[in-house]
Amino acid sequence: MSGASEREIVVELRDIEIFVTLAEELHFGRTAEKLRITPARVSQAIKKQERQVQAALFERTSRSVSLTPVGRRLYEDLKHAQSLIEGGLTRARAAGRSIQGTLRVAVMSILGLYLQPVIDAFNLRYPDCTIELVDFPHSEPFTALRAKEVDLGLIWLPVREPDLTVGPVLMTEGRVLATTTTSELAARDSITMEDLADCVFPSLGNVPQYWAEGMLPAATPSGIPITRGPEAASFFEILPLIMSGAVVSPMNAHVAWTYTPPNITYVPIVDAPLTEWALVWLTAAENAAVRAFADTARDLGIRSIVNEQ
Repeated sequence: MSGASEREIVVELRDIEIFVTLAEELHFGRTAEKLRITPARVSQAIKKQERQVQAALFERTSRSVSLTPVGRRLYEDLKHAQSLIEGGLTRARAAGRSIQGTLRVAVMSILGLYLQPVIDAFNLRYPDCTIELVDFPHSEPFTALRAKEVDLGLIWLPVREPDLTVGPVLMTEGRVLATTTTSELAARDSITMEDLADCVFPSLGNVPQYWAEGMLPAATPSGIPITRGPEAASFFEILPLIMSGAVVSPMNAHVAWTYTPPNITYVPIVDAPLTEWALVWLTAAENAAVRAFADTARDLGIRSIVNEQ
């Protein structure tokens, strides 16, 4: 059989990437910037594909770009094909790097649940490598990394340790104040950082001061010092101190959804900085599996758990 309608269609992978990206961005300039090519190259690729399929793929006006019905169908087909190709290449790279065995990731208690999307994506890419979650207390944020008992840690920022690498931020969340239900603050709908002036915070023990102050500031925004009280080596040592009224403590918002003892109230701190949770590892112990897990997390992007319950 012959004729223009039976013409063989040959499309380069780069042109597929250009088409799929434009179909998602619907803007020639943003597509070019994202792919680090010129807008002219984008237009050239789309015109070439339109000639080959003998149909318009996009409706273009001076104000907008939109997919035609033919373009929409092609996008759905090529997006699926692109995912298959990328998955195959990823698995091939994994096999070439021999990423297998067990990767140990240190997390603080229940926070491992929020890491599950990254673990699932990593398991899909690297089925021969198992993820093992290891709990660690806030009183020893870097000990297991330095002892090489774990490969990575999910730790709140900032981390300013010369022997550690700070990788991608995985998630962010807001903060609440944990206080006994009989306190004056517990009756409020929300508080500000300045309201913490008369509070007593727990001490986190022998941890870097800058890191402890990332969660428990030494002073209010106006500079009023905040008193430090009894030392607590773990989250579960802080809870009894809060129940007794000895201390109050800023905590990450997810705590209010996962630990609900009857005599503790969590009050939102409306102007507290968002907590950023990032992957951290011992620089000298970095390997292909560590890089692969960090790359997987980076590909998924930052997840906001500020409003999750």
